[in-house]
Amino acid sequence: MHKMLWLFIALFSSFVSSAQGSKQITMDDLWKNNTFRVKDVPGFNAMKDGAHYTQIDHDGKHTFIRVYNLETGKQEKTLFDNEAQKFGGSELNIDAYVFSKDEQKMLLLAEGQNIYRRSVLQRVYVYDIAAGSIKLLDYDKVLHATFSPDGQKVGFVKNNNLYYKDLQKDVVVPVTTDGEKNKIINGNCDWVYEEEFSFTRAFEWSNEGSYLAYYRFDESLVPEYTLAKYTGLYPEQYTYKYPKAGERNSIIQIKVYDVQKKLSVNANIGKETDQYIPRIKWTAEPGKLCVYRMNRLQNKLELLLTNAADGSSSVIYSEKNKCYISVNDEITFLPDGHSLILASERDGYAHLYNWDWSKQKLTDLTEGNYDVDALTGIDIPRKLVYYTSAETSPLERKLYAVSWNGTSKKCLTPEKGIHVITPCEGYNYFLDKSSQLNKVPVYYLRNAKGNVIRTLEDNSELEAKMKKYAMGDIHFMKIKGVEANLNAWIITPPGFDSNKKYPVLMFQYSGPGSQEVADRFPVGNFFWHQMLAQKGYIVVCADGTGTGLRGEAFRKKTYLQLGKYESDDQIAVAKNLGKLSYVDKDRIGIWGWSYGGFMSSTCIFKGNDVFKAAIAVAPVTNWRFYDNIYTERYMRTPQENQEGYDNNAPEKMAASLKGKFLFIHGTGDDNVHFQNSVMMNTSLINANKQYECEFYPDKSHGISGGNTRYHLYTRMTDFILKNL
Repeated sequence: MHKMLWLFIALFSSFVSSAQGSKQITMDDLWKNNTFRVKDVPGFNAMKDGAHYTQIDHDGKHTFIRVYNLETGKQEKTLFDNEAQKFGGSELNIDAYVFSKDEQKMLLLAEGQNIYRRSVLQRVYVYDIAAGSIKLLDYDKVLHATFSPDGQKVGFVKNNNLYYKDLQKDVVVPVTTDGEKNKIINGNCDWVYEEEFSFTRAFEWSNEGSYLAYYRFDESLVPEYTLAKYTGLYPEQYTYKYPKAGERNSIIQIKVYDVQKKLSVNANIGKETDQYIPRIKWTAEPGKLCVYRMNRLQNKLELLLTNAADGSSSVIYSEKNKCYISVNDEITFLPDGHSLILASERDGYAHLYNWDWSKQKLTDLTEGNYDVDALTGIDIPRKLVYYTSAETSPLERKLYAVSWNGTSKKCLTPEKGIHVITPCEGYNYFLDKSSQLNKVPVYYLRNAKGNVIRTLEDNSELEAKMKKYAMGDIHFMKIKGVEANLNAWIITPPGFDSNKKYPVLMFQYSGPGSQEVADRFPVGNFFWHQMLAQKGYIVVCADGTGTGLRGEAFRKKTYLQLGKYESDDQIAVAKNLGKLSYVDKDRIGIWGWSYGGFMSSTCIFKGNDVFKAAIAVAPVTNWRFYDNIYTERYMRTPQENQEGYDNNAPEKMAASLKGKFLFIHGTGDDNVHFQNSVMMNTSLINANKQYECEFYPDKSHGISGGNTRYHLYTRMTDFILKNL
């Protein structure tokens, strides 16, 4: 009976594949022709009236910023036309724009130049909409141009110093003067804060515009790392501050600048300097700043309520964790001046709470054995909290509303799948990007009741195009890890025949709190994996121990032993796949990028009796080589946890290699240094093991630009076809 069922499925899959089309996916489709481009809603920017939005429109080199009606989608007016509004007689090529709070002015951002992952130098113009005038903010490119709340000033960072321009007086005022490369940074993050605390603009205007709170990083004693850039006869040496695990960090000060007095005071953040300040936020009360203070082990978080006038502070909230606390932006201060909404894992799952520090009262807003994913927004007049969570399944995200006292919870997006929500001003409308594993993203405009008002983009063009190609079936499955049943997706080849045996390529990321298996489209590297399925490979992705949306215990089990439980699970998955009748257990491979590269490296060594081949792209090969904020969060320092570091380092396991191994790295990777792959090379040579490697000159962690991705994926495809 079981065999007959599989025969029916195979015949049905073959019929569906034939009905959908027979075109084969090519590398040109993936990396030259952009055949499978997933459309989004570009430049969607809801206006403060809650009834309109703006976006950038292009007609050749002609650029417009236009206003549209949210409900109808009809164009109502043009705010900017680069042929009509010129600067110095020249047309501007605008990358992005930012409104002042009153929407009477814009910052027009052009000529973007990426520094690291999140920081971008830009040529900035100030556009007065009513007057139609355009002025240059500064003669140089700057970082983080930001309007003051009254729209009369613009803060920005240049050459490690913080400035603001008074637009009425047309003068630039220096807030700091001591900025110096690789020494002192004002108003901008150092490398490790930008990468691991996920922000880069390190200053905030107060709500009334009277103060500028900003970070001062003293990175003088932070060890330096040098990258060679192969751009000329002699390589250029680029040196920057990069604190590896166990090494010194920048010393942080939080300063508050009084715009009227033109003086700064230091916020009292305590005498300890070996600590983190992962966020600052102005509260609803004038002149009150909240400073997040976290110890170096990242298992204690305190919120300091700080007086802007003199820098004095007091602790209004404190939380400890036996492992670590993940910093998030899920904190909003309420207008009463003594309470806030925050997210915490204090009960074992990520939930939202209302904390009144005056009454010392904590109110649950959400509860249960599921994780809240994100705080979407807070509707002050209606006293509602909007959030997305995995309440129905770890694979799904839905939008909910709940009152400030935790009652009257309602699901606003009951449809299955992943809903990525962008609220519009006033919370009368939401932009909902909705997708499922087998359903392309559709962008809906929903009202406050969750009703769909209209569809902004349905990706029907992509859907029709996919029907012309022979796509393999993708579906979810449960598969056993070492202990737990794991969520997974599987792609089978078009015309799948359960009586045949297929090679399997496993894909994963596996990092703490990550999730590759979710009910969304597309899942990671989907169309390349489909190309491999067309060539006869089954592709499987399983989220093992340590991944997210299954509660704190599952995610934090990897604490102090990054790589151990994750690789144990991937090896167990491979063994269990090998027991399936249609899997060739002698032809199972694994690949991944970054943390996934660390994992595929570990698996080819630890699971040398299971995996025939592995590819590691930009892998960490020893956590001693990686930055301290990320690494110590999960591992503590090498001095405290020597065995945890050494026992789970792929470069220490090289002698165990049996299968075929390809590792790939960009020499200009400022995140996971090329050093990781160099040390892996050394270990494999010392162990007399044969292997393959590929490096990409001057390419960063993403290994992209020009023909790079085409070459990279061709290299990986050829390796798989030859060795798996």
